[in-house]
Amino acid sequence: MPVEVIGVGASLKDVAARAGVSVKTVSNVVNGRARVAPHTREKVERALAELAYRPNLSARHLRRGRTGVIALALPGLDAPYSAELARLVIGAAAERGWAVLIEQTDGLADRELRVLQGLRERLVDGLVLSPVSVGREELAARTDGTPLVLLGERVLDGPVHHVDIDNRRAAREATEHLISLGRTRVGVIGARDDPRAGTARLRLAGYRQALEAAGLPRDERLAPPVRSCRRADGAEAMRRLLELDEPPRAVLCFDDLLALGALRVLLSAGLRVPEDVALAGFGDIEDGRYSTPTLTTVSPDKDRIARAAVELLAACIGGTGRAGREDGGAAGGRDVEAGHRLVVRESTAGA
Repeated sequence: MPVEVIGVGASLKDVAARAGVSVKTVSNVVNGRARVAPHTREKVERALAELAYRPNLSARHLRRGRTGVIALALPGLDAPYSAELARLVIGAAAERGWAVLIEQTDGLADRELRVLQGLRERLVDGLVLSPVSVGREELAARTDGTPLVLLGERVLDGPVHHVDIDNRRAAREATEHLISLGRTRVGVIGARDDPRAGTARLRLAGYRQALEAAGLPRDERLAPPVRSCRRADGAEAMRRLLELDEPPRAVLCFDDLLALGALRVLLSAGLRVPEDVALAGFGDIEDGRYSTPTLTTVSPDKDRIARAAVELLAACIGGTGRAGREDGGAAGGRDVEAGHRLVVRESTAGA
């Protein structure tokens, strides 16, 4: 007695036998490659449904010399911004039938180099990397041919695609918002001593541009450096600002986690936000929408960042991604600038 094959393991041959047609006809229906008579198509589609046929994407990718897997390398998955971005990248990749392999680099040079050097070359078709420690020289020396897209600040003028926001302009707009509240002494939390911290450097430049445009003096004591972008670092920097003879009346933080740490210190010190000190962050993470008060923040278009990264990678994998000087990019690479907006919430509203 023949065994009837029903379920996930059904093959094109099983479907063809059930429908009474050839395997090629079933393949044409599944892939939409050729015209099939309506009556025949109906039989095939009914057989596909009855057998719960699912295409073998892995086999399809392998026939094309691909794995159907891309890698996403981020500094830390415990950071809410990174987690939110990873979710969006996974969603954009899934629309193309791709799986995503997540790598955590902790922002360490040796881990970022291992990713760049292609230890997973045979496992992935492409790589999206948010670099912290590697710079121009390391990327220029890269010999691995796996298609690559960078997130964050561009660290190499060359054939590397790149997606970011205009951090300088975004920080300037946020600082201008704080100044518009009548606050003439504005502090900043997020400056870094590390010359590789390109994002912090650009945001600091935007902050300083806003001060200069408003005719306000620059006071380096209002920009205490931090080691990382964690809540504890924001709290420590806020304590240092409050110890000044003339503390700031407004503070821009280069990350929402820094802002949440600073907010805790302000409230613990008996200060009112925004009445005594107005506070703004960067990143628009979900925690800031539920803090007390809710957090004013620069909101990058994270969905656009994720989709642009996947689209650029798809073009590279498909062989059409070696672009010229587009969107401000260097020869051979393309820069895509995602948008941003300032979201005004309780931590500055009504100040």
